[in-house]
Amino acid sequence: MAFNSITRLRLRSVFTLPAFARETRVITAQCAIAPGFLEGAVLAEGWMVFWTRSAWDSEAAMKAFRDNDAHRASMPKLLDWCSEAMVAHWEGEPETAWTNIHARMSQQGRKSKVRSPNQAHEQRRVAPLRRWSPEQPIVRMP
Repeated sequence: MAFNSITRLRLRSVFTLPAFARETRVITAQCAIAPGFLEGAVLAEGWMVFWTRSAWDSEAAMKAFRDNDAHRASMPKLLDWCSEAMVAHWEGEPETAWTNIHARMSQQGRKSKVRSPNQAHEQRRVAPLRRWSPEQPIVRMP
């Protein structure tokens, strides 16, 4: 059994995309070597929408990753960069099918704070999934 985490972010502006991409690369590198990380991936979906999925050996391991290093430094930037931000967690088998991940987010996702939320964020509405690119696996490093 794993502790699973999924996130969905919609960027407000194309001008934040280069910085967001840099941050994502650094955070995925942090994730790959984090104690307790089992597996995960990043997905670019639609226009300016990005998903992550990760599986951990415990909730404590996920929180240790979340609250340290590059991930911790990046989180405050999302307040201004995003117009939508949601997260969901569950214990169980890791989910790898994005249609199932989308359904779980739609049903169980909770809003994260953003300074300029759009209407979908306010209503906790997740747009239909449109796969834009293949997922990019986060490869666990020993």
